[in-house]
Amino acid sequence: MMHAEVMAIGDELTSGQRLDTNSQWLSSRLGELGIQTAYHTTISDELETLGAAVRIALERCDLLLITGGLGPTADDLTREGLARGLGVPLELNEQSLQDIQQRFASRDRAMPERNRLQAMFPQGGHPIANAHGTAPGIHLIHDRGNGTSCELFALPGVPAEMHEMWHNTVAAKIIARTGSTQVIHHRRIKCFGEGESAMEQRLPGLIERGRDPLVGITVHNATITLRITTQGSAAEECESRMQPTIATIHECLGDLVFGEEEEELQDAVMRLLNERGKTLATAECGTSGRLARWLSEIGDPAYRGGLVAAAETSHALLAQSALLAENGAISCRQQFGADFAIALGPIPEPALDKPGEFHYALASEDSVLLKTGSTAGHPGHLRDRAAKQALNLLRLHLLNG
Repeated sequence: MMHAEVMAIGDELTSGQRLDTNSQWLSSRLGELGIQTAYHTTISDELETLGAAVRIALERCDLLLITGGLGPTADDLTREGLARGLGVPLELNEQSLQDIQQRFASRDRAMPERNRLQAMFPQGGHPIANAHGTAPGIHLIHDRGNGTSCELFALPGVPAEMHEMWHNTVAAKIIARTGSTQVIHHRRIKCFGEGESAMEQRLPGLIERGRDPLVGITVHNATITLRITTQGSAAEECESRMQPTIATIHECLGDLVFGEEEEELQDAVMRLLNERGKTLATAECGTSGRLARWLSEIGDPAYRGGLVAAAETSHALLAQSALLAENGAISCRQQFGADFAIALGPIPEPALDKPGEFHYALASEDSVLLKTGSTAGHPGHLRDRAAKQALNLLRLHLLNG
């Protein structure tokens, strides 16, 4: 199997000022061609660092995709870094220079001398046409001298330019090199209600490396995602291969599974409400309005609205928080004329020495369910987890009630 490396260049990336979405996009496109991305590398605008990273990448991967650093300014060092990593000089490509000059002339402007740099290519490199920018890409094949080679593509960091160059040129060249019609296909199954370790215990043998389909497990703000990956000649073949694994996950986890792909708990709850023709209102204290925000962003009339209170209005409220949640759910349902109401909070500040408690409730026309949650766990996730527990109470009630 061909292995690829995706390299993103720029101080704005390594300093954390900007998020590297180009690497994510390119890795997804490579997966569609059946190519596994083995490495993501992010490099600052330092010539020595860039040259060293290129040398390493050329030896360890079959395909190297680089984004960024092809502009004309002093901190655009990708060309020089490539030449240094390859151990070759930069050479002027006359046709590229004419194309850049023509682009400026079409705008009634003279080309700044600095833009001449964009027509320089590492020896053996060829331009990749850029229809909407002055920076052509770079394509070359590095012969390692042992019967193997690494094919390299350097593209601008501007996403719109990079995307078009991929579709117009790069993808076809990669397909011609690999001759493969394989695709890598992914599915994500979303779960809530147990921890990562407990979830894995429910899935004996499914998380083992080397399995096909491969199943990975990640957790983010108390939501667990099972990532299923396989490879085949088409998406339909991959889906067919995944189905037994997906069926096993649903059989083992049952109601812990709430959705797939981009779906969140609030999406699952809203879908169930619509299926049953029901409506919802919320009341929350100490969550910064998470429930109201999540549900309002969906824009579905099944959510009637919500009440949001500050974190702590008095010590007396904290002392009677269970009563507040229970009564809050009843009054909120009546106020908004909803079939269901969720009340949550207040949420006490977590203490390291002794976990505290918070309460949440679900009110319907004929009953009130009151639950208690713990503040144990990472304090940065507490409010998200508390809001999801309240949503999950309604989800399970709709499924099993």
